[in-house]
Amino acid sequence: MTYFEIGVFHPRSSDNIGTLWRTAYQLGAAGIFTIGRAYRQQASDTQHAVYEIPLRTYSTLEDFLANRPNGAQLIGVEMGGQPLAGFDHPERAVYLLGSEAMGLPEHVLQQCQAVIGLESIRYPSYNLAVAGSIVLYHRVFIAGKS
Repeated sequence: MTYFEIGVFHPRSSDNIGTLWRTAYQLGAAGIFTIGRAYRQQASDTQHAVYEIPLRTYSTLEDFLANRPNGAQLIGVEMGGQPLAGFDHPERAVYLLGSEAMGLPEHVLQQCQAVIGLESIRYPSYNLAVAGSIVLYHRVFIAGKS
């Protein structure tokens, strides 16, 4: 059985978390999480994702790693990673995006079983919520791992 969720390491914007939460719900994720910063709920959630899938908050990377779902591979999403188009998503995956300004630091990337990046026509830098949405969409509809 497949399992996936998505999270953000030290997010700066609550708006991006809200957008990512809604997308995660729409695409069948088991939940979302933040590491290093709590989320402030947004009033604009018309799908009420906050009542449908959980949000977990971890204070540190170590706390997250100690509580990661069993058997789920940690997949970093970072510029310069393996191109998403050719990525074979694992059956059980936890996707981790970096903060909007800094990305994923090296000590976090070292904990990942794989690191994927999003191709682009121009500069490969996407809004955090957009990047996460593309990864989840690719998993569910392109790679067929729902």
